[in-house]
Amino acid sequence: MFVRTAGERDLGAIRALLVETWHATYDAIYGSERVTEITGKWHSIEVLRSRLAKPNAEFLVADDGKRIGGVAFAEGTDGGKLVTLKQLYVLPSLQGRGIGGMLLDEIIESFPEASAVSLEVEEQNARAIAFYEANGFVRSAQAGEQGGSSGKPTLVYRRALAV
Repeated sequence: MFVRTAGERDLGAIRALLVETWHATYDAIYGSERVTEITGKWHSIEVLRSRLAKPNAEFLVADDGKRIGGVAFAEGTDGGKLVTLKQLYVLPSLQGRGIGGMLLDEIIESFPEASAVSLEVEEQNARAIAFYEANGFVRSAQAGEQGGSSGKPTLVYRRALAV
């Protein structure tokens, strides 16, 4: 797998990856119907397309030349000093092979002025929490949105970066 910037031609594969990973990850937490509803809104081609040209953002895919195996999207705020990781997903069949780490590293490299990376994670998503903690993220004192747009509480994690 290699990491590159997402393009228009990738949107269908990205959507399929997001739908598959969301069902694999969240069906047990939210139920299949709710996951289908969320992925229909959050991962539509139109929503994904809008990210391609978003300023102060990076939209990446992990690609092996045959398929998209992972995706990451992040935005820079506070003059580029804070990176907010909005998405990092790897196909369930490819998890545990370093693809998530490659995507995370490239996101961080894409924001050289950043002093920290922040993210929110569903509190019941133990696998994601373990991944982020293994990659140097620590839980912030503040709580995430209680009953946010997913309807479930989230945890906020942060990682300081060397500037």
